[in-house]
Amino acid sequence: MAPPVTREDISRILDEIALLLELKGENPFKSRAYQNAARHIESLDDFDSLVAEGKLSTVKGIGEALTAKIMELITTGRLTYYENLKAEIPPGHREMLRIPSLGPRKIRTLFERLQIESIDELENACKEDRLINIPGFGKKTQEKILAGIEHLKRYQQRHLYADVIQEAEMLLDYVLKHPDTVSANIAGSLRRGNETVKDIDIIASSRQASALGDYFAGLPLVQSVTAKGETKVSVILTSGINSDLRIVESDVFPYALHHFTGSREHNTAMRGRAKKMGLKMNEYGLFKGEAHIPCRNEKEIFRALGLQYIPPEMRENMGEIEAAETSALPHLIEEGDIRGLFHIHTSESDGASSLEALVKKAKEMGLKYIGISDHSQAAYYAGGLAPETVKRQHELIDTLNARETPFHIFKGIEADILPDGRLDYDDDVLSRFDFVIAAVHSYFNMPETAMTDRIIKALANRHTTMLAHPTGRLLLAREPYAVDIRAIIDSAAENNKILELNALPQRLDLDWRHCIYAKKKGVAIAINPDAHHLDDMSAIRYGVNIARKGWLERRDCINCLELDKIRTLLIRP
Repeated sequence: MAPPVTREDISRILDEIALLLELKGENPFKSRAYQNAARHIESLDDFDSLVAEGKLSTVKGIGEALTAKIMELITTGRLTYYENLKAEIPPGHREMLRIPSLGPRKIRTLFERLQIESIDELENACKEDRLINIPGFGKKTQEKILAGIEHLKRYQQRHLYADVIQEAEMLLDYVLKHPDTVSANIAGSLRRGNETVKDIDIIASSRQASALGDYFAGLPLVQSVTAKGETKVSVILTSGINSDLRIVESDVFPYALHHFTGSREHNTAMRGRAKKMGLKMNEYGLFKGEAHIPCRNEKEIFRALGLQYIPPEMRENMGEIEAAETSALPHLIEEGDIRGLFHIHTSESDGASSLEALVKKAKEMGLKYIGISDHSQAAYYAGGLAPETVKRQHELIDTLNARETPFHIFKGIEADILPDGRLDYDDDVLSRFDFVIAAVHSYFNMPETAMTDRIIKALANRHTTMLAHPTGRLLLAREPYAVDIRAIIDSAAENNKILELNALPQRLDLDWRHCIYAKKKGVAIAINPDAHHLDDMSAIRYGVNIARKGWLERRDCINCLELDKIRTLLIRP
């Protein structure tokens, strides 16, 4: 039985229809109508009741025709119009959208002029200089497209952590439910919480390996089996992700789990430590001579080597073994430590939800406060707030704070850092906010020295509270802009500013490696969801995961503070 279609599913499908219509070359107003409908659906708190009462067509931007399509989705689980539209568009066109600087209109032009249907055909056309005479392209655009294709190829076998973890957890749940399973766990880079991963590794011990292997190969998530033996089954999931199940004996399970969790560098260092102690360590066990040293779990393996237990996220040979030797590992932050969230967008700029809906969601999550930070006026493309809109929003926040106490809403803004390092409001407007998140949203191609100076100037501004997504990267899509990140961290330390660890799965910026350096410099971190939709607030789990990789503790992250302490922290000198 197929799961019910949710409001989020409907919003996503309407967005996809809008994109497909653009690729097809339909009237842009038609595409925009579906985009707007997707936003309206997502922001409806009473969606279910409107559907039940047959009143969905009364919502602005929906109408009778769209209501009929939405009801078809809800009642049948599919939409014929959507399926037919997908069939009309070459599959390669959607893949081509992943190439920076190549939007639906240009893809359509390439199809009409050169009949290009795939990335491979596009690459060949670029190499043959067939794009340079097409209006709207030229040599420079052709070079950018080739660079984008090269970037895609470099990362095409990798996936965002967030796109994989839920599927991995479902697979693990299936394995644990099998009657012959004794123990099982996720392993590999996914268990270590890496921001991108190649595949899903699951380690299991079983009373009947062949029965568990057959069961795994036949799971509903599995599209095809690529290899199957007594102790290892390799499959491709319906999502296109590769997954391996390794089945071991129960007494080997702890060692295999540690070994296949990695990292390679961590394992090498651990084997080196074992050797110095006169021991041998591998995926099958820990040995003194021929004698096996029994360990019931990973904690006992570390104890046998004279080490404090090292959490999987830290196993990167970045000093964790030396710290574990003296019981000096940090007490890593946990999701339950989070008390509030900053960097949240409302429908006043480019967010999908009202302030009231965001407050409701935050309270449902058990949070004590949120910090609203819509885009500033320079971000006109994202509905940046004019000063008069800021005033109106602050009045609404005051009203809600009086009503929602003890929950609290902080007044903030995501202010653009202009190319010369200034923020895009004057001092009078900036002084009205409880906090200011400074952010680079333009002129990404500045030289490293100029970009670094630009950000350092913004950090020196007395109104700046924190720096958003410090390197501007988009994982698997856009490289960080050229910037001396250590100089930025040093400047944050000098100016007593906060750095953001952006929790959106495609950002996860500040990078965990830089979090380690920021912690050493005493720079406070804000784990922020950069939420534009209600569901984005739950992305905090991905930020906490990266914070753990970056050795961060509760005391290092400002949004672990209770409300009275965060109020004090945000007071500007």
